[in-house]
Amino acid sequence: MAQKTARRAWFASEELQQLEAGVFYRSYKKLGAHLDEKGAWFAVWAPGASAVSVLGDFNDWNPDAHPMRRRKGGVWEKRVRGVRSGQKYKYRIARNGYSTDKTDPYAFAMEPPAPGGDDASGLAALVCDLDYAWGDAEWMGQRRGPDSLDRPVSIYEVHLGSWRKQGTWSLGYREIAKPLADHVERLGFTHVEFMPVMEHPFYGSWGYQVAGYYAPTFRYGAPADFKYLVDHLHQRGIGVLLDWVPAHFATDPQALVFFDGGTLYEYDDPVMRHHPDWGTYVFDYNKPGVRNFLVSNAIFWLEEYHIDGLRFDAVASMLYRDYSRGGDWTPNLFGGRENLEAIDLLKKVNEMAYAHVPDVLMIAEESTAWPGVSKPTYDGGLGFLYKWNMGWMHDTLEYMEKDPVYRKHHQEGLTFPLVYAYSEHYILPLSHDEVVHGKGSLWDKMPGDAWQKAANLRLLYGHQIGHPGKKLLFMGGEFGQPSEWDHDHAIDWDALKDPLHQGVMAWAQDLYALYRDHPALWNDRPGGFEWIDFSDADDSAISYIRLGGGRTLVFLFNFTPVPRANYRIGMPAEGRWREVLNSDARLYGGSGVGNLGRVDTEPVPFHGRSQSVTVTLPPLAVAILEQET
Repeated sequence: MAQKTARRAWFASEELQQLEAGVFYRSYKKLGAHLDEKGAWFAVWAPGASAVSVLGDFNDWNPDAHPMRRRKGGVWEKRVRGVRSGQKYKYRIARNGYSTDKTDPYAFAMEPPAPGGDDASGLAALVCDLDYAWGDAEWMGQRRGPDSLDRPVSIYEVHLGSWRKQGTWSLGYREIAKPLADHVERLGFTHVEFMPVMEHPFYGSWGYQVAGYYAPTFRYGAPADFKYLVDHLHQRGIGVLLDWVPAHFATDPQALVFFDGGTLYEYDDPVMRHHPDWGTYVFDYNKPGVRNFLVSNAIFWLEEYHIDGLRFDAVASMLYRDYSRGGDWTPNLFGGRENLEAIDLLKKVNEMAYAHVPDVLMIAEESTAWPGVSKPTYDGGLGFLYKWNMGWMHDTLEYMEKDPVYRKHHQEGLTFPLVYAYSEHYILPLSHDEVVHGKGSLWDKMPGDAWQKAANLRLLYGHQIGHPGKKLLFMGGEFGQPSEWDHDHAIDWDALKDPLHQGVMAWAQDLYALYRDHPALWNDRPGGFEWIDFSDADDSAISYIRLGGGRTLVFLFNFTPVPRANYRIGMPAEGRWREVLNSDARLYGGSGVGNLGRVDTEPVPFHGRSQSVTVTLPPLAVAILEQET
């Protein structure tokens, strides 16, 4: 009798207890649609509903055919015989005489739109399994090596729909795998970061207004196709990061909004429910079902899709209840502006992610001075491994956008980020956010004519590589895309017909090769960086040293178009120093000014050091030196 009861119930009693407590951190294994040998189990969290039924093409969309059984914690479940993979379904939710059809929040896939349709409005979920024969065992094994804090991490940020197109069509998950891996491998990036692939009805949201948190978007293929893309990148030695959006969700009526006829996933408080920046709804992180949903979702992508890390979008908007709200916000229970439940949720996601998948990279896009973002939770932090350094990005771009004649008045903007460079574990982002909404491309931000734009861009990338912190560059930046990014069009590959853009990409390729080769550039701890001179504002020149792994590099920067001959620099050690890279080399589109490949130190004290050299600083360029052994 006990065995018969167990077969007729999908949820075990202990699972329902965990769900009610908000600690069911693999809830995706039970909620949603799950195939077995005779059909499928369906389960949905809808505590406010008075009745729920599952309808689909397996029952001619008849809401009376398969009413669901209510269990503890507001879970409804039903086994339907004869269901097959690929069939469509929704839930009919009834409450107080009101009823509506909803797409499963835990759906593993969603149907494509009708021919000619662009968006996913009103679409059904698809019953599917997630079986896939992975071939990335070697990658997954070596991923468990030394802490990534002591490894090179260079990230190529990609919007899947606009990286490359065939006519007007975006490449699918399988079609993009090889050309993307070839490109990333050639450039030397360690990771690809995909802007959100979770199902999003509005393509123009770039994936940041999510409706299907457990479904890779139908636009580029099926779940197995996305696994193929991840698998292929792993087999080529490239890590995969995903943008993840726990701060807010799409308000499309078929999805999470008012899911059970009332405020379920969103705040009950109408003041806090709506986010003014994006026109979206905000999760109520206090609700146990929301905590189950979000913590499980993070683990789902890390485990089920072998994702190597998550970049949490808009963390600042989660930390503060008054974020972008002016005076229209509700304080926390102590009268403060901190969002206590969101803070607790962030900590829990990171704790559970590292408990289940200890070798992943959890990354915060966080733009405030909140302390300890990348500290472990046991040390009072939020538990992320990395935080985007938005201050470095803003200050550096603001400096680089200035005409070189004025840069001497703004040298502090370039050097100030070193004051706080070790307050967090940082990633230095030159992301999609800097090349949209009228901001222009990175190329367009650079002052001067085309030659100077290219030289300034090479200079910017040289400083990004030299500065402490891991690296991130948005697609198109590697060759200096001339136009602002437009999600409806592929990045401007035709720009590579121009030798100046070819030179920018050749420079990026050699820079990232240098980065991967030199432990000094991965050493982002305080002992890995020393200033030589940051005070020569009149010449707009700076110089610094990177140390680590028994090797030393010296970076010499000239942020003006004027070559500076016989420029004396104090050096960290006696001997011959080889010019390993020079962004003004003709290979990169430069003028060819340099130091004939090497310089020798003299016992002339300078910059507080016993040895020095006289060099020529090439115009709008960085020269990188390494001691010959």
